This record gives sequence, structure tokens and C-alpha cells, in this order.
Amino acid sequence: MTMFRSVAIAAAVGVAALAAPVLTAPAAAATVDNSDPSRFITTLSSEAFRVLRTGSKASARPQFRQLLGQYFAIDEIGDRLIRRWRPQISPAQYQAYQAALPGFLIGTYADRLYDYSDAKVTVVRAIPRGDGAAVQSTVVRPGANPVTAIWTVQKVGGGYKITNLTVAGVNLVLTQTADFDSYVQKNGFDKLVAFMKSRSS
Repeated sequence: MTMFRSVAIAAAVGVAALAAPVLTAPAAAATVDNSDPSRFITTLSSEAFRVLRTGSKASARPQFRQLLGQYFAIDEIGDRLIRRWRPQISPAQYQAYQAALPGFLIGTYADRLYDYSDAKVTVVRAIPRGDGAAVQSTVVRPGANPVTAIWTVQKVGGGYKITNLTVAGVNLVLTQTADFDSYVQKNGFDKLVAFMKSRSS
């Protein structure tokens, strides 16, 4: 699933930081319009790839954290990844997991983002689903076959946030959940958190 995750994180620009330090938001972040599902994905993708093309790896990571901390439903996503283990862990373990998750994802995928700096995301259509939508898009890289990406977005407050992403038929949240489940079964929850910290950016 490494290739899938690289495409997914590059297209979606990863999952933002729950515990990231609060920095001054970049001016370009204002270009993201999350008032409509289609415009949301179009403008978020454009801004994310702008960061990839113009910033160094070191400067891009905090910008990704800022963008995605604002536009991804991190609480919901994080809880879904450990739903099986949530009743069994202590509040302290849960807090440690929350703190480790953003850095783990950014640290694991940040360098791979640059392999997709020449990609383009084009929105095909948005299908309403309750108080959200499934936004179908195409991710295209020069010389490669187009990949279908479906972004699940939900209305939160006055705008939309991303709750999941499916790329080429593979569900990002379900796949990462399976990986976490397997790791915890073999090593325990504390070892999972320690591993996540070791991979943090």
C-alpha cells in the first residue's frame, strides 16, 4: 500500500496536526474556499501543490500542518483509526496517541510529497451525502495513468472538512486502521505510540 499512501497523502496533503504549534497562518491559506465541496477540494489542492513547488521541505511541513489542521476533521479521523482500542486504553495513552499522530503522518509522508509536485487534481463532480458530499476527482501526473480520488467531506460549522479519502478504490482510513490494528495486536498500544513518535517529523 506504500504507493497508494504516497498518492493519497500527496493528493490530500496528508493529515494535519492535532498538537501542532500554532503559527501565523500563511497568507495564501486565504485562497482555500471551503464553503462548497467542489471549490473546497479544488482550492485546497491548488494551495497544497503551490507549497510543494515553491517551498523547501523544511518550510513546507509547518505550512502543511497549518493547512490541514484547519481543513481536515482530525478528531474524527484519529478516533476512527483506533476505534477498536479506544475502550481499552487509558486517558493518558489516548492523549499520547493524539499528540503523536500528526507528527507520525507528516514525518512518514512529507518527503514523498515532492515526488508528486507535478501532479494536478481536477474535480469531476460532487455527490451530496447528508450534511456533506463525496467529491470525485482525478489525480494526473505527466506520463502516468490518471488516478481517481474520492474525498469525503462533511459540513463543520461554517465550512467543510475532509473526513476520508479513497484513491483507486482503496480507503485511506480503513487501510491505516488495519495497519494500526495489526501493530497493536503484535506489540501493544504503548509500542504503537512509541513507534509513531520515532517516525515524527
